[in-house]
Amino acid sequence: MLPQLAKRMLTETDKRLLWKFAYHFGYKSMRSVQRYKKRLRRGVHFPPFLFISLINSCQLRCQGCWVDVSSPREMIDLDTMNRIIGDAKKHGNSYFGLLGGEPFMHPQLLQILEAHPDCYFQIFTNGQMITDEVARELRRIGNVTPLISIEGTEVVSDQRRGQRGVLNKTMAGLANCVKNRLIVGVTTSVCQTNIDLVSEAWLRRLIDLGVHYAWFTTYRVVGPNPAPELALTPEQVLQVRKFVVRMRAELPIAIVDAYWDDEGYAICPMATGVSHHISPSGAIEPCPILQFATDTIYDAPSVCETIAKSEFLKDFRETAAEATRGCILLERPDLVKHLVKKHSARDTTQRGTAVAELDRLEPRGSQHNPGREIPEEQWAYRFAKKHWFFGFGAYT
Repeated sequence: MLPQLAKRMLTETDKRLLWKFAYHFGYKSMRSVQRYKKRLRRGVHFPPFLFISLINSCQLRCQGCWVDVSSPREMIDLDTMNRIIGDAKKHGNSYFGLLGGEPFMHPQLLQILEAHPDCYFQIFTNGQMITDEVARELRRIGNVTPLISIEGTEVVSDQRRGQRGVLNKTMAGLANCVKNRLIVGVTTSVCQTNIDLVSEAWLRRLIDLGVHYAWFTTYRVVGPNPAPELALTPEQVLQVRKFVVRMRAELPIAIVDAYWDDEGYAICPMATGVSHHISPSGAIEPCPILQFATDTIYDAPSVCETIAKSEFLKDFRETAAEATRGCILLERPDLVKHLVKKHSARDTTQRGTAVAELDRLEPRGSQHNPGREIPEEQWAYRFAKKHWFFGFGAYT
């Protein structure tokens, strides 16, 4: 299916944007991982990819959200973002995932993107603020792909998002992206109410809509209102994995995943050290759903050095990798609480209830399903994961 996908990309997207994607995301991300491998041999842990939540504000109220979207606004300003990105670029980084809240509520988002033409940004968004004018600006800037969250039918979307008419507004944002020839993706947090989207029919509809890549994540039972009834069973997680592997070989749409290597073994990006998270307050967290920190982006002398020397992050990576190849928060919340106490890590939420939330979590399965590994079938995914997305020696 790669030739058909390549044809779609060539005919449906702006050629200048496609070149920026190929060079700043494709080539430079591979180079960034190679530099990360070299750092690991020196015992230096600075991830090749950073995920940054720019702002906590959002116009939606989604089930299971862990972000303090109703709290007073916190955000990372333009100057600070330039400093973070500039420091990361010195160490070879070129790709940044931008999250929220809703990133398009950040008043300086477009300025941030424009300030770094040598980088590539993936924006995790509900899509509702992507007007035709905004999409035209994204095309002009050229170094960004919107990843738009769609959670199901109109009824399911309203239920999951906490408002009425959500799906139509999101689809309008998606249409504006396609109209302006952007490289655009759709992500779905798969749970009990929308697992029907794990289907060939849904992917074919995305292709017809002009979507170039899809990302199926599994619902994480976290936050102040975790909604455990939405969680997938281990069999359903396995169903998602089988589906993704099969569709990669059959349909002209790229499918992203972040939780399995080329041989089908589960991995945790945080435990392998390939990514960490920066919150809207500037806290440096193990990952977006682990809202504890001992360090911030405002600590001297640089973000890179702060992350590389953080004993909290080091202990988190090592403990997680020793405990499971899956998600330590879902499988071993007791170990998370132990690490928080051991390092006197602070609760980085505004609600101040993250420890109490840990106490209420019941251990459950994640992507780790030992003995039932499903290797990649499609050669390009298998090759890419083998060389640039694997365990990096974290698991022994």
